[in-house]
Amino acid sequence: MTHPIISFQNVSKRFGKTTAVDNVSLTINEGEFFSLLGPSGCGKTTLLRMLAGFEMPTEGHILIDGKDVSLTPPNQRPVNMVFQSYAVFPHMTVLDNVAYGLKMDGVPAAERRDRAEEALGLVQLAGYGARKPDQLSGGQRQRVALARALVKKPRVLLLDEPLSALDAKLRDAMRSELTSLQQKVGITFIMVTHDQDEALAMATRCAVMNRGLLQQVATPSDLYEFPNSRFVADFIGSVNMFEGTLDVDEPDHAIIATTEAGPIYLDHGVTGATGTTVWAAVRPEKIEMHKRTDTPPKVDDAPEGYNVIAGTVRHLVYLGSESIYEVEITGGKLIKVVRPNLTRWDQEDFVIGEAVWLSFHACSPAVLLS
Repeated sequence: MTHPIISFQNVSKRFGKTTAVDNVSLTINEGEFFSLLGPSGCGKTTLLRMLAGFEMPTEGHILIDGKDVSLTPPNQRPVNMVFQSYAVFPHMTVLDNVAYGLKMDGVPAAERRDRAEEALGLVQLAGYGARKPDQLSGGQRQRVALARALVKKPRVLLLDEPLSALDAKLRDAMRSELTSLQQKVGITFIMVTHDQDEALAMATRCAVMNRGLLQQVATPSDLYEFPNSRFVADFIGSVNMFEGTLDVDEPDHAIIATTEAGPIYLDHGVTGATGTTVWAAVRPEKIEMHKRTDTPPKVDDAPEGYNVIAGTVRHLVYLGSESIYEVEITGGKLIKVVRPNLTRWDQEDFVIGEAVWLSFHACSPAVLLS
C-alpha cells in the first residue's frame, strides 16, 4: 500500500505584489512518478523550488513524511534535484561529479567510489567514470546529473524540465529510460514540465496549474478524457470546443443546443441546470470523416447515436503516420480531424475543398461547465 510522502497544505508564495502560487493543497504518494504541468509562469517551478527548500512559502506548510519542512534548509531535506541545465562540473571527471555530494557529507573515499559506480550503473553509464563532461553527449550528461542526485539515496527526486535541453529523438528515448529508472529505484519522482506529451507519457498522476492555481489532479488518461475545465481540455492535447446551451439533462442522456453544430447528443447526463451555457469538447481523433452524399452517414436520433455535421475540407497536413484535416462548418468554425494513414487500398482520401460529413459518437464529448 502506498502512503502520502509529500503534502502541500494551503501553500502560497508571493514575490512582492505578484502571487506565484495561490493556496495550493496537494498530496503526492510514495513511489509515484508525479508531474507538475502547466504553461510558463503558472507557478509549477516555484512549487518545486519550495519543496526543495530554495524558496520559503509565504503561507501554508510543506510536509515530507509527515514532518513540516517549510523552514528547513535544502541540505537537511530528504530530497535531491536535477536541474534543467544539469549543472555538472566541467573540470571534474564523471565519477567525481557523481561522488561530489557524498564528499561534502564526509563519506569515506572508498565508499564514495563504490556508491558512485553503483549509481552510474543504474543510469547505464558504467565504465564512463574517467571521462569529462565535454566528452559526453547531452543525454549522457543528463544521466550524470541523475546519478549524482540518486547516489545520496533521497526519498524524493525532483526534476526541473529534465528533457527540455535534448533534441526531439533523444527526448523520446529518455522518456522511456526515466520511467524505467523510476520503477527500478522505486523512489518518488516529481517532474516539472510544460510539455503535455512528456507528462502524459511518463507520469502516473499529473497536477495541472494555471496562474498559480491548481486546476486538476488526475491520471494522464483522466486528464485527457475527462478534463474538468476548458483550460485543462485546451491545454492537454488538441480539442474541438462547441459552445451551447444545456437543453435536456436526464440521467441517461443529454442534449446541448449549439448554433454551429446543431444539437449535440450525449449518452450520459451532465448534472447541470438546463438553460446554462456549457461546452462540448471533442478530441480530433474521435471524429470520423465521410464523403458527402445526399444522405448523412450512419446516424440515430436517439442519444446513443452519432452526431453528424456537414463541412468542407479547408486545410490538410500530412505527418506520415497520420493526417490532420481542418474542416469548416457553419459560421466558419474550423474543426480539426486526425485520421491515421492506414495501409489499406479502400481508405477514403479527401482533398482541399471537398464537401464532407463529420460524425462522432454520443459518448465522445467531454462536457465542461466552465
